[in-house]
Amino acid sequence: MADDKKNVFISHIHEDDAGLTKLKDLLKKNGMDIRDASINSSSPNDAKSPEYIKSGILAPQINWASTLIVYLTPETKNSKWVSWEIEYAQKQGKRIIGVWAHGHNECEIPDALNDYAHAIVGWNGNAIIDAISGKTNDWQKPDGTLCAPRSIKHYSC
Repeated sequence: MADDKKNVFISHIHEDDAGLTKLKDLLKKNGMDIRDASINSSSPNDAKSPEYIKSGILAPQINWASTLIVYLTPETKNSKWVSWEIEYAQKQGKRIIGVWAHGHNECEIPDALNDYAHAIVGWNGNAIIDAISGKTNDWQKPDGTLCAPRSIKHYSC
């Protein structure tokens, strides 16, 4: 069990905002209290300029976090914002993990996550905590079973 607070940024699509509360509750129940810097309905982004959103809002929030968590649902794959957040986090040397949303089946993941994720885990508090903490680099299916071994890209520009 973890007993400290972790600074994270949860990359997601806004339609999945409700799942963020479930994720935070699951982690807290399993001993990890997280501080989330993601943009959601409780801390909305009203900016209109994509460049300002990236440089003035998202980048500072991702820089503050130690880990980028990607909340995985079928619609996540096609989000240009989620892909940008993953790529930006990778360039900053952040730990990047995917978490399958509760109750969702396996679906396609964003290409950037496929390239840069350290771990992808199912809906299990201890597995998510181990992935955030760097204790595991497992790639799991939504039910928690392991995927076939694979290599990932990790490089700095």
